[in-house]
Amino acid sequence: MIEIGKTNRLTAARRAPPGVYLEREGEEVLLPNRFVPEGLEMGTELSVFVYTDSSDRPVATTQKPLAEVGQFACLSVIDESQHGAFLDWGLDKDLLAPLPEQENRLRKGDRVVVAVCLDEHTQRVIASNRLAQFLEPPPSELAPGTEVELLVYRQTELGAQVIVNDRHAGLVYASETYTPLAVGERATGYVRRLREDGKLDISLRPPGAAGRDEDTRALLRALQASGGHLPLNDDSTPERIAELLSMSKKAFKRAAGNLYRQRLVRLALDGVRLTNVRSEGPPAETDAESRSEPRSRQPSQARPQPPLPRAPRPAAPAPRTGREGVTKRAANPDPPPGPRSTRRR
Repeated sequence: MIEIGKTNRLTAARRAPPGVYLEREGEEVLLPNRFVPEGLEMGTELSVFVYTDSSDRPVATTQKPLAEVGQFACLSVIDESQHGAFLDWGLDKDLLAPLPEQENRLRKGDRVVVAVCLDEHTQRVIASNRLAQFLEPPPSELAPGTEVELLVYRQTELGAQVIVNDRHAGLVYASETYTPLAVGERATGYVRRLREDGKLDISLRPPGAAGRDEDTRALLRALQASGGHLPLNDDSTPERIAELLSMSKKAFKRAAGNLYRQRLVRLALDGVRLTNVRSEGPPAETDAESRSEPRSRQPSQARPQPPLPRAPRPAAPAPRTGREGVTKRAANPDPPPGPRSTRRR
């Protein structure tokens, strides 16, 4: 059966003036002449995308759309009409987002995440940005720590709403996003938990030791790219650390301690410095690698993480002195003894 809105493997069956008819299981669809490969022989299999033309007839093309039926994509609005908005999806024929399928009225120049689907009545391929109807509850096998693919479709005060694995709804909290996520951006994330409302909380950081190892490598790469020095220490603000490294202050301190224990950096008041400055170097030893060393190289006890240097505090003011250089008495000294009586008994 030929599937409309999807890529099909079809066999070249016969030639005709408008092109070549491709078939599968007794069904035929036309591949117009402008898409017919030069020297195509009958009986050859082709991979083509099938959609409907302006007369609602199935037609094939060798062009590849940005998304097929059942998938999501971020597309540009290139025109509007009284029927809806037309989106560029990589084919000669634009993709229509009908007005009833628009959550908010789409305007020319907009970039919007849509679901590609089939119109139930006409079997035309259309777009919809009413996404909730296309998202499924996540399965139980999406356990915490599972790696997933993300597509950002909306920004809210809580964070970035994302489509997980092209099927499920998720949220990346703003408090965990140190690099802004743009609508339409694709990224790799990790499941934090499955909420009671059936949506997923997502983190951009790998969980556990893998996340700590990645932070260590990220700090080392940043030091190498900046000439071996970063002006960050224990007094640096979380905002400054996030600006330079896209990580939390806690993650930075842990990564700096890891590099310090490997004698790759020095921790000073003016920041973190590589001990051997060079543009490129070996990757930092990760927690996982350090755990795999022979027992003879393991210390008897784990070394405590060294504290990062803090800026010196201002000195306390010197004590006030009197005229003769002697420290003045407290504000309420003991009263002097009274004069001795001179009256005879």
